[in-house]
Amino acid sequence: MILTLLPALPFLSILLGAFVLMLLSHKKSISLESFNVTALFFLTLALFFELITFGLHSGDYLYPSIFKNFFIFDEFAAIFDVMFLIGTIFTLLVNSDYLKSRNYFSGEYFALLLFSLFGMLMLSHAHELLTAFIALEIASLSVYALVGYHKSKKVSSEAMMKYMVLGSLAGVFFILGTALIYALVGSTTLESIALYLHNAEEKDITLLVVGGSFLMVTILFKIGAVPFHSWVVDVYHGAPYPITMYMASTFKIAIFAIALRLYLVDFATINSFWLEMLQIVTILTLIGGSFLAISQTLVKRMLAGSSIVHSGYLLIGLSSIGLGSDIAAPAIMFYLIAYFLSAVGSFGILSFIASQSRRQMSYDDFKGFANRRPYMALMMTIFMLSLAGFPSTIGFLGKFYIFSAAIESGQILLAGLGIFTAFVSVYYYFKLIAMMYFYESQTDKQKSFPLNVSTLSIALIALLVIWGGIGTSLLSFIPGADGFIDLAKQAINSL
Repeated sequence: MILTLLPALPFLSILLGAFVLMLLSHKKSISLESFNVTALFFLTLALFFELITFGLHSGDYLYPSIFKNFFIFDEFAAIFDVMFLIGTIFTLLVNSDYLKSRNYFSGEYFALLLFSLFGMLMLSHAHELLTAFIALEIASLSVYALVGYHKSKKVSSEAMMKYMVLGSLAGVFFILGTALIYALVGSTTLESIALYLHNAEEKDITLLVVGGSFLMVTILFKIGAVPFHSWVVDVYHGAPYPITMYMASTFKIAIFAIALRLYLVDFATINSFWLEMLQIVTILTLIGGSFLAISQTLVKRMLAGSSIVHSGYLLIGLSSIGLGSDIAAPAIMFYLIAYFLSAVGSFGILSFIASQSRRQMSYDDFKGFANRRPYMALMMTIFMLSLAGFPSTIGFLGKFYIFSAAIESGQILLAGLGIFTAFVSVYYYFKLIAMMYFYESQTDKQKSFPLNVSTLSIALIALLVIWGGIGTSLLSFIPGADGFIDLAKQAINSL
């Protein structure tokens, strides 16, 4: 009995934790710190169960007598599960100071976060389109509520309404695409769709191509690709810092979990139908995101605009898969890790500063930041360098693998445009570095580096960013970038 339950224990741990936190949320006697510790306990428990079963997944289905072949357990999903769990743990740790400084947070926040995570776990294991839709909506509905969690703040409520309306509309495309595919194939499982495509002639798959295009509209919206990006900057700006961090990092990883599975399994034989569309969207995303990031004066909005550019880099990898690049899919998985660490670190520092302030940070607010908080400035510099793709950071290796995949697949134009936009990003990332180091501080008072959970977590992430860039060549017995790429290749082969 225990062995049959083992694969589902991470799911059950997160779901149990979400319900426990929801039931306890109305008790005023429980402190916010206790809720945080409880959520971390269930997350750590789920991560423990995930790690002890890591590598044991062999493509089995979860309780096929009950769920048939709707949920699959393979190494591909297991890698994403670990990424989701670690991402949520870092979200709670890094923002512990921010949570204490805002009196509107309660136990419901932690319950919603775990419900969203549960939806992401479902999404990575989904082997059927309706199951994937339900999982996506579970994750999305929780995030909608979290975006507008600060109910008394007008900009937060506006962001929630904008995201909820547009997100619901984007979800309609997914369910419509699923209906069209079912009308043709007679099934919505990925295995049946792949089998139908293998045996069908080109003239018989028109409806399936249209349905698949609708699915891609939802995916492109969720990652903020141009022209489906209108919500990104406003929603990231209006959401509380922990939610902005969560959306920019962990939630984006979840979308690529289903996108890669669909692209590598479901539509593997007809990727060429969407190649030109993907390339056009990629070009628009890289250019449009760069213009948005350059035009911002608030650092949080700049990072929101730059997240669109990073979605463009990931789309380069996605189109490279359709042209037969072997390194493209592992490169996407590695880039997700690289961007996750850099985004969590940079938003984490903004969150820490915001915990001692009540206003959004502009570039001017960072003038002389290196004099006031030298260690924080150093860590922010590391994260900005990584986001820009500077050598010796994990961001550089992430871009290197993506551009290598583009060149391998013959997409020289996209690779060149990606490199150009990376150079453009130097302007808005290095502008922040210049403000910190080359402008006079408004106050000469230097503050000591506080040793607490938030700052130590940010420092750990900064070390991981550096280790991801140079660690492979330093200590061969400790896994580095090459080790993760090999692991990603193994997971993709399991598909």
